[in-house]
Amino acid sequence: MREHVLFASPKNEGERFSVAGACVRKLGIKFPALVDGFDNRVEVAYTGWPDRLYLISPGGQVLYKSKPGPFGFAPDDLAAAIQRTVKPG
Repeated sequence: MREHVLFASPKNEGERFSVAGACVRKLGIKFPALVDGFDNRVEVAYTGWPDRLYLISPGGQVLYKSKPGPFGFAPDDLAAAIQRTVKPG
């Protein structure tokens, strides 16, 4: 499926935020989206390129990290990791 979302590389953080906002709107993303700094510190720390799915605890611990996506995504594995962390009650 083509989403028809194509942008030139942003040249500053303002443009980066603008592109991220447009992508969130155009792609209909319904969960919070964060924008990495221009130094890409988060991408480097988490090797998020090309795509990764993470489950992070409220304390910042990585509870699940997928293989590179989109072909490395295993939704059932992520669901199981979520279930392990959710306490009934």
